[in-house]
Amino acid sequence: MVLKNASILVVDDDVDVLNALRLLLKPLVKDVVIEKNPNNINSHIERTNFDIVILDMNFSGLVNTGNEGIFWLNKIRKLNPEISVILMTAYADIDLAIKGLKEGAADFLMKPWKNEKIIETITTILGNKKSRTQQKQSIKTSSTEIIGSSDAMNDVFVKLKKVAPTDANVLILGENGTGKDLIARAIHDNSNRKHKPFIKVDLGALTSSLFESELFGYKKGAFTDAREDRQGRFEAANGGTLFLDEIGNITLGQQVRLLTVLQNRQVNPLGSNESIPIDIRLICATNVAPKTLADEKKFRKDLIYRINTVDIIVPPLRERSTDITELSRYFVSLYAEKYNKPAFSLDSGFISKLKSHDFPGNVRELQYVLERAVIMTDGNVLKSEDLVFSSIERSASTKSIETTSLNLDDIEKNAIITVLEKHKGNVSKSAKELGITRAALYRRLDKYEL
Repeated sequence: MVLKNASILVVDDDVDVLNALRLLLKPLVKDVVIEKNPNNINSHIERTNFDIVILDMNFSGLVNTGNEGIFWLNKIRKLNPEISVILMTAYADIDLAIKGLKEGAADFLMKPWKNEKIIETITTILGNKKSRTQQKQSIKTSSTEIIGSSDAMNDVFVKLKKVAPTDANVLILGENGTGKDLIARAIHDNSNRKHKPFIKVDLGALTSSLFESELFGYKKGAFTDAREDRQGRFEAANGGTLFLDEIGNITLGQQVRLLTVLQNRQVNPLGSNESIPIDIRLICATNVAPKTLADEKKFRKDLIYRINTVDIIVPPLRERSTDITELSRYFVSLYAEKYNKPAFSLDSGFISKLKSHDFPGNVRELQYVLERAVIMTDGNVLKSEDLVFSSIERSASTKSIETTSLNLDDIEKNAIITVLEKHKGNVSKSAKELGITRAALYRRLDKYEL
C-alpha cells in the first residue's frame, strides 16, 4: 500500500502529541484524523476505513499502567481486524511492549519518538499489509467477492487455497445464505480448470422425473417430449467443474445412480446404450447437518466417501460477527451505485443494531436488509432507524428474554443490547442507565462481543 494512499487515526490525550503527528504525517499520507478521547474510537472506525491507528497506551482517565491502551487495542482489533495498530508509550517497559505485540499490535514505539522511525514503521506496516491483501485477493471469484477477515473465514480461505489447485472432490457444508455457492465458484476460479466450464445444478429444484435427464442427458425419442438430443450437465461440464448444490436432498435411488456415474466416470444418456466418458472436478454443497449425512438410512456412506475428499464448513454469520462491518460497507456501496444513490456513511448505532441481530438468514439476509435500507433512506447517513427487519426474521435486537432462559449472562446481554439501542450506541448514557461505569460497560461489551 503506497504511503500517500493511507488513512491514519492518531489517538492520544496530549494535544501537543496529536498536533505534532498531524503536522508530520499530513504531507505524506491521504488522511490523518486526530482524536483526544479514546471513547470516540468506535465512531471513527465505523465511518472511515483506516489503515493504521497510532494509539497511546496511557490516558488520563486511568492509572498509567498501559492497561487502557491494551483495552482499546483489543477493541480496535474486534471492530476491524484489518487495521494495524502502533502502540506508543512514554514508559520504556519491555514487558508491556511484548504484551501489546502478543495482543495483536503491529509495532511499538517509545516517546519521545524520532520522525524517521515513525515514517519507517508506517511504511513497513503498509508494505506488509499490501502483500497480505494481494495474497488474499488471489482467492477470489469472477462475479462476487468473498468478504471476511474473521478467524472463522480465514480458516476457510486457508483450506480453499490448499484445495483449489487440486482435482480433489469437495463437499461444502453450511446453513442457507452463508455463501456456499461463492466458495464453489472460488474453488473453480482458482483451479487449473478455471478456463473450462463451471456448471451448477440445484438438485433441490429437480423432480425425480427430471433428475436423470438433466444430469445425464437424453436421446431424441427417449420419452414423449424428447424431440431432439440433449446434453446432460455432466457432459456439459466435461473438462471443467460440476457443482451439485443441495445434494443432501436427493433420494437413496438417485444416490445409487450418481454413485455409479462417479465410479465409472462415464454417463449413459436416456435412450442410448452408448457410454460417454467424462472428466470433471466435482463440488457438492448441502445445508444438511453432518450427523444426518452420517445416517446410512438417509445417505449412502460410499457416496459420502466419493464426494467428500475434502470438506469446507462455511460459518454462519452469527459466528463471524466481526465481519458485519466490512460486509455492510461492501453491500451499501454496491447498492448505492446500483440505485444511483450518493455514498453513504454508517452511523455507529446502525452497526450496533446489525451486530445485535442474530441473522438466521446469514449473509443473504444481511444483503437484503441493507438493500432495503439503501432504497428507503433519503439522507447520506444510515442510522439505526433505517434498519427494518421483516416480520419473518428473528431479531436478537428486538426479541425479549425468553422465560425459559434464566441464565444470568443471557439476561445481562439482552439488557445491554436493549439499552444500547435505546441510546443509539451512546456508551456513556447506556452505562448511566445500567448503573455501571463506562469502563465496566466496555468490559461487558468485550465479554459478549457486542
